[in-house]
Amino acid sequence: QVHLVESGGGVVQTGGSLRLSCTASGRTWNNYGMGWVRQAPGKAREVVAAIRWNGQRTYYAESVRTRFIISRDNAKNTEDLQMTTLTPEDPATYSCAGDLRPYYGGTSEYPADFSAWGQGPPVTVSS
Repeated sequence: QVHLVESGGGVVQTGGSLRLSCTASGRTWNNYGMGWVRQAPGKAREVVAAIRWNGQRTYYAESVRTRFIISRDNAKNTEDLQMTTLTPEDPATYSCAGDLRPYYGGTSEYPADFSAWGQGPPVTVSS
């Protein structure tokens, strides 16, 4: 059974930083792409970052490209999202997500690319 568990959400001031982490189990996760998908109240889900199964290619939404960094450790079945310079446009629930297409050669840029989801910790940015 696929299981994704996130940690690291919380409240941060505008301009601050947060690091989200995700631990995956139930699959050989080094075969699958992973990503982070956020959803703010009243808005559609958005893939903010994704990383290929081998870590050799990444995708970022334009709004976070210069501020967020996604990484993964296949030996530990983990992925992280380092978020810096957070703005009032960033608050949302951030979910760890798995793209269960094995050895997919691209990056997962759309929510529909993912079929495994974590609960998603909330991120709040205060002014």
